[in-house]
Amino acid sequence: MQLQSKFLRKTLLAVAVGLAMQSALAIEPFPVRDIRVEGLQRVEAGTVFASMPVRVGDTYSDDKAAASIRALFALGLFKDVRIEVNADVLVVIVEERPSIADVDFSGTKEFDKDVLKKALRDIGLAEGRPFDKALVDRAEQELKNQYISRSMYAAEVVTTVTPIERNRVNLSFSVIEGDTAKISEIRIVGNKAFSESALRGQFDQDTGSWLSWYTKSNRYSRTKLNADIESLRSYYLTRGYLEFRVDSTQVAISPNKQDVSITINVTEGERFVVSKIQLQGNYLGKEEEFQSLIAIKAGEAYNVDQVTQTTKAFTDYFGNFGYAFARTQVRTEIDRTTNRVDIILQADPSRRAYVRRINVAGNDRTRDEVIRREFRQLEAAWYDGEKIRQSRNRVDRLGYFKEVSLETQEVADAPDQVDLTVKVEEKPTGSISLGAGLSSSDGLGLQFGFKQENAFGSGSSLGMEINTSKYNRTLVLSTTNPYITEDGVSRTIDVYQRTSKPYTDIDSYSLETAGASVRFGVPITDSDTIFLGGGVDRTTIVTGSYLPAVYQTFANEYGYTVNAYPLTVGWSRDTRDSALVPSTGKVMRTSGEWSVAGDLRYVRGTAQYQQFFPLSKKTTLAFNGEIALGAGTTSMSYPVFKNFYAGGLGSVRGFEQGSLTTAAQRAADQATTDALATGGAKKINFNAEILTPLPGGGNDRTLRMYGFFDAGGIYGTNESIQLGDLRTSVGIGISWISPVGPLRLAFAKPINKFENDKIQTMQFQIGTSF
Repeated sequence: MQLQSKFLRKTLLAVAVGLAMQSALAIEPFPVRDIRVEGLQRVEAGTVFASMPVRVGDTYSDDKAAASIRALFALGLFKDVRIEVNADVLVVIVEERPSIADVDFSGTKEFDKDVLKKALRDIGLAEGRPFDKALVDRAEQELKNQYISRSMYAAEVVTTVTPIERNRVNLSFSVIEGDTAKISEIRIVGNKAFSESALRGQFDQDTGSWLSWYTKSNRYSRTKLNADIESLRSYYLTRGYLEFRVDSTQVAISPNKQDVSITINVTEGERFVVSKIQLQGNYLGKEEEFQSLIAIKAGEAYNVDQVTQTTKAFTDYFGNFGYAFARTQVRTEIDRTTNRVDIILQADPSRRAYVRRINVAGNDRTRDEVIRREFRQLEAAWYDGEKIRQSRNRVDRLGYFKEVSLETQEVADAPDQVDLTVKVEEKPTGSISLGAGLSSSDGLGLQFGFKQENAFGSGSSLGMEINTSKYNRTLVLSTTNPYITEDGVSRTIDVYQRTSKPYTDIDSYSLETAGASVRFGVPITDSDTIFLGGGVDRTTIVTGSYLPAVYQTFANEYGYTVNAYPLTVGWSRDTRDSALVPSTGKVMRTSGEWSVAGDLRYVRGTAQYQQFFPLSKKTTLAFNGEIALGAGTTSMSYPVFKNFYAGGLGSVRGFEQGSLTTAAQRAADQATTDALATGGAKKINFNAEILTPLPGGGNDRTLRMYGFFDAGGIYGTNESIQLGDLRTSVGIGISWISPVGPLRLAFAKPINKFENDKIQTMQFQIGTSF
C-alpha cells in the first residue's frame, strides 16, 4: 500500500512537470510578419513556401507549426526541419537530403545495367533525386527478388554510399550472383491412378536435360510451378477425377542454396462417369439448338474441358442474339455409390444489348483504321457475338500483333448498352528470310529476302527478294495493299528481274527474264479468297557455249526473245489454328495462268493441299501434296521457260533446290557427268512429317524436331506420270521459331535417286513453314 502511494505521488509530479514545460514552451498566437528559410542549397525557397500552410499575415499557432513541419518532411527533400520564432518572424531551418550523383552496379552478369537502372528509377532512386535510405533498402531487396525469380538464391547485394562534394552521394550496388539453383527433385505424393513420370510429363519444369541451357526448364519459378499445378489439375479433371485436389506444395532449398526440391501432395478421389446432362433456365425457346452445342458425352468420364467448351458455346450462342451478359452455371449432382455424376446447365440470358462504341488500345504504330476495317460488328448495332468473334480473329490474322483481346464494358446508367475495347500488343512486322544449300559440286548458295508486312503502320506490305547463288541471280520487288476498296479487295504488284547462268564460263549462255504483274484478291468468306490478275513477261536467251538443245529448239520455234501477257486466277482457303506452329486445320490453294497474247500461248496450273492432325498434346502429323500441269494452247509447244521445278526444301529434301530432271533429260544427258535440270511441264510432290518437341525441350512448341518422308518428280510434256520415277528421301530436322522467322534445318538421305542427281544432305532455310 505504501509502495502504491509513492508511485502515485511520483506519477502526479511527472505530469505536473510536463504540463509546466509545455506551458513554458508554448508560444502565444501572433500575426506572422515575415517567413525566412535557412539551410537551402538546391531546393528553391518557393517550394518551401508553397508547402507550408502558414502565410505572411496569418496568425501563428503551434498547430500550424507542427503541420508545416509535417508538410515539409512529406516532400522527401529534407533530413531535418525546425521552426524557430524571432519576434514576429518565423525562421524555417532545414537540412537537405544529399542528392544522388551516380548509380552504378558491379558483378551483375544476369541483368543488363540499363535495365536495372530503369527499374530503380521507377521506384524513385535515380541520378539527381534526393537520397533516401529507405528507398536504398527497398532497391536492395528488389534486386535480391529479381535474382530469386531466376533461381539465384545465393545472390548477395551490398550497397555502398559514398559522400562527395556539394552534398551529393554516389551509390554502388555490388552483387555476388552465385550459381543458379537447379531443381534436383520433383515428387508427387498420393497418386494411384497414374504414374509419377506420366504426371511429371505435364510439367514445364523438370530436373534438367541436355537442352536446359536453352529452355531453362530446371530453374525453379513460383509462377511456372503454379502453371504446372494447373496442368496437373487439368490432367485429372479431364479424366473423370472430379474431386481431385492438391493438398499442399513444399519447396525446399538446400543449405548451399544450389538445389531445389519440390513435393506436391495430391488426393485423387474417385473417378466419375457422366450419367446425364440436364438443361435448366431460359434458353429463349431454342433448347434443341443448345442441345446440339453440348460437347459433354453421357456414359464417358467427366471431362472439364468438355464442360468448359459447352458453357463457352452457350455463351457465344446467346451472344449471337444480342445477349451480351448471358451466364451459364454448371452444377453437379454426385452419386458416390455408383461413381456417377449428373451435370445441370443453368442458363440466364440476362438482357439484350447493343454496342455503343468500339475503342482501340495498344496500337502505338498501327493506324486505327487498319484495325477497324477488319471489324464486322458495327457501332450502334445490336451486340452480335459471332460478328465480334469474327472481328477479333480477323484482327489477329493480320499478323501485326502478339496478342489481340476484346473486353466488354457496361455503360453506366444504360443497362442495354455496352462498349467494346480492342486491346492489341504490337510486334515487329519486318521479317528476313535466308536460305542456303551446301553441296560438294556447287558450294554454298545464298538467298535473301526482306518483307515489311505493316509498312508505316498502314497495313500495306513491302518486300524484296534477292538470290546470289552461283548460277541463279534474282531481284524481286513486291507491294501489297490489302484494302484498295472498303470491301477488302487487295492489290499486289510484283516487279522482277531474273538471270540464270548455269555455267561459270564467261562465254556460256544465260537466260534473262524481266516482267511485272498485278493481282487482286477478292474475299468471299473470312477464310476464302479469289485472286485475279495479269502481267507482262519478257524472256531472252543470250546465246553462248553449252546452250542446251531444248533452248535451241525453243529459239528455233519462238525466237531468242519472247513476250507473254498472262492472266492469272486463284483461290485459297486457310483454316489452320496457327500460321507458325499449326497443330490442326488445313490449307488449300489453286492457281492458274493463261497467256492470251504475245509470242507465247499456254496454260499452267497448280493445286496444293496441306493438313495437320494433332496426335497428342505435343505431337503433330502433317501432310502436304502438290500437283502442277502445263500445256500449250496452240499448235506451238509448251514453252520451256514455264516449266515447273522440284527438289530441295519445300519439295524433295536431300536434292539440290530445283535440280530434279525428267526422264528425257536424264536420257539426253546420260553421257555427261552434269545433267542439266530445265524443269518439266508436270510436277508431283508429297511430304509427310511428324513434329514433336525436341527431347529435353519440355513442351516448348517453338523448338521442335521432325522426321519426314518426301517424294516428288518432274515430267515432260509427252511423259506420263510414273510413280517409279519419283525421287524419295527420308530424314530428320529441327524447326525453330527464331526472332527473324521460322528456321528449318534438315538432314536428308535420298532413297530413290538417279545417276547425276545433285545431292545435298544438309539444307536450311529461314522463312519457310513446311
